Amino acid sequence: MVNKRDHGGGLDAAILSYGGRRSTWIDLSTGINPVPYGIPEIAADGWTALPDRAAADALIEAARQFWQVPHSASIIAAPGASCLIANMPYLSAAKTVHIHGPTYNEHAAAFVAAGQTVSQDGTRAETCDAQVVVHPNNPDGKLWDAGDITAPFKIIDESFCDVSPDASLVRRTTEPNTIVLKSFGKFWGLAGLRLGFAIGQPDLIAALSDRLGPWPVSGPALQIGTAALRDENWAARTRTRLDQDTQRLDALMRAKGSQPLGGTTLFRLYDVGDANAYQDKLAQAHIWSRTFPYSDRWLRLGLPHPTQWDRLEAAL
Repeated sequence: MVNKRDHGGGLDAAILSYGGRRSTWIDLSTGINPVPYGIPEIAADGWTALPDRAAADALIEAARQFWQVPHSASIIAAPGASCLIANMPYLSAAKTVHIHGPTYNEHAAAFVAAGQTVSQDGTRAETCDAQVVVHPNNPDGKLWDAGDITAPFKIIDESFCDVSPDASLVRRTTEPNTIVLKSFGKFWGLAGLRLGFAIGQPDLIAALSDRLGPWPVSGPALQIGTAALRDENWAARTRTRLDQDTQRLDALMRAKGSQPLGGTTLFRLYDVGDANAYQDKLAQAHIWSRTFPYSDRWLRLGLPHPTQWDRLEAAL
């Protein structure tokens, strides 16, 4: 097994160990839509000029409509959800933070780096100053009820919620000290674009804006993001395809003796018995998967591109 940080990706390290070229590998270690949104033509000044206010406003309005953001809430766009996560500790005076885990580990890393105390299972969230929930959770896909989120300062990471829009808790942004985070790269399959959003009451979003500074989002990202968020038909078709592919992947893994444990329609979590051995078997066929330091049985797989199913089935 390749030693790597506890994230998806890391394909370069896998190539060093197992050979091949990036173009010959199937990377299923992330939860990124394998059929991305088609990039529209970018106006020339998107590359040559500083992003203008009209383009930024158009993106924010498209986001407001797509996510049905309450009128009282504000929105800010940023260069990726990870940028926003890194800034969350500085929006309150919280000293203790409850993060429901196991989950995406950058939330804990951000609060620890800011000198705050992070607790997970075994501590009641309402006894802490702040609370983070990943909704749906990564890696098991757990959805949280609004009543589960009780701390004075609340962060709801909805990076994977666009596959389940009815489950969104964006309505909570009418409340003070509540932020919902959105990732563009996962559902739209354009992680390299680096685009994310934070939604909350105007005072919180203003504080974030001060931290991010002017022009946090590139001109091309503004244009692509606006077009994608306005394309509701693409989103509906994509959810249907992801649902179908999820059922296919679960059936395939069950047939190979693995037990589905949950996930979303962008990634699936399986009990495979020996996760390291399973990852090694797939890597021998140049297919990269995700394991976890807290479980030697769990393997996470993203969905393959429509042209990659035969190769995955052969490797299994």
